[in-house]
Amino acid sequence: MTGLSVETLAADAAEPITSAGNAQLGIAVLAGIAVIVLLITVFKLHAFLALTLGSLALGAFAGAPLDKVITSFTAGLGSTVAGVGVLIALGAILGKLLADSGGADQIVDTILARASGRAMPWAMVLIASVIGLPLFFEVGIVLLIPVVLLVAKRGNYSLMRIGVPALAGLSVMHGLIPPHPGPLVAIDAIGANLGVTLALGVVVAIPTVIIAGPLFSRYAARWVDIPAPDKMVPQRTSDELETRPSFAATVSTVLLPVVLMLGKALVDIVVDDPGNSVQRVADVVGSPLIALLAAVLVGIFTLGRAAGFTKDRISSTVEKSLAPIAGVLMIVGAGGGFKQTLIDSGVGQMVLDLSKDWSIPALLLAWLIAVVIRLATGSATVATISAAGLVAPLAADMSTTHAALLVLAIGAGSLFFSHVNDAGFWLVKEYFGMSVGQTLKTWSVMETIISVVGLGFVLLLSLVL
Repeated sequence: MTGLSVETLAADAAEPITSAGNAQLGIAVLAGIAVIVLLITVFKLHAFLALTLGSLALGAFAGAPLDKVITSFTAGLGSTVAGVGVLIALGAILGKLLADSGGADQIVDTILARASGRAMPWAMVLIASVIGLPLFFEVGIVLLIPVVLLVAKRGNYSLMRIGVPALAGLSVMHGLIPPHPGPLVAIDAIGANLGVTLALGVVVAIPTVIIAGPLFSRYAARWVDIPAPDKMVPQRTSDELETRPSFAATVSTVLLPVVLMLGKALVDIVVDDPGNSVQRVADVVGSPLIALLAAVLVGIFTLGRAAGFTKDRISSTVEKSLAPIAGVLMIVGAGGGFKQTLIDSGVGQMVLDLSKDWSIPALLLAWLIAVVIRLATGSATVATISAAGLVAPLAADMSTTHAALLVLAIGAGSLFFSHVNDAGFWLVKEYFGMSVGQTLKTWSVMETIISVVGLGFVLLLSLVL
């Protein structure tokens, strides 16, 4: 039996697929990205198909043989899904267990019971940040919106004063902190250390979310003063449950993979001996796959069983968690294919040459590229994947910490100014009952603050690390 493995395809794709000069490659990149933008924004084509067609267009404009372009795209898609697909699936299962068991509601209710008055915006950003660790952005919004609306209505708070911190917490987690798809793909493409990226991501995320959340919400509440819309308050999951997990068990389960991955990073720094038994154990236990798998297995008992779920109910919850992420996996995979096509076309080397000629710092260049693609496509994930593919060669001579900061710079750029071509923009607009103008003055400005402030802290860290 004959066939091509992912490794064989990757080896074949490692050879340059075109000998085009920088000028032609530059035109090819612009044409490929333009195809993706037009297909997503004008023709409303699914991002998976747009990225696939954009990859083929890139190769065609670069003058590469079509068979080599297909091989390159397939290799990139396969390696990306192999690298992050299982992690995305495990994160989705953990998030579904958290939501369906009432664990998310338990976190919310416990923190809100201890917060009031001026502390409420800070409580909301804390809730969103904790819940946002294992959940996709859209799922986090659906879970938190009822809480935001109820708190604003019952406590007579400004909707923006409560809502903006919650949105900031979710958005920062989505853009900067693994195991979210964007950061995971960027880590894989650049070859950064996940534990170090996670640790530095937390360092950048904390001040960023404070500035874009509780502090900015003061001004957002003055610019847009609207009541909480009654029609958008849905029933909470835990209202139908007789029991739900305890606060301590829920938080411990959510933070377990983070603690394991950070522990691995700490051991790597302190021990720094691949033959040491402690480091070998930490490398296994703290690997993303084992850390997330452990959290899911623990969550079955601390979340599912604690909520009174039967074995069949837990099995059903796991099954239902996987279906919604099929689209995410295909987009991430196609993005990996586009990334590999960029690299194999020689575009990465072109960016490397240009960065030397123009004397643009690598971190700033990565951020700018992500910003441009984000503004054009509206997708943070597409912006992250594409930018990571373009700047990956810049990480070749970087230290472990600077490679991690490169990932964070891309993540920060991917959040810049969400507007009308972003599905998240419309989701926030409808849930909060705002006009387009009001959404631009609150949500869009908040996203821009996260992006710019995040870049600022990344650059500051680059000076001291």
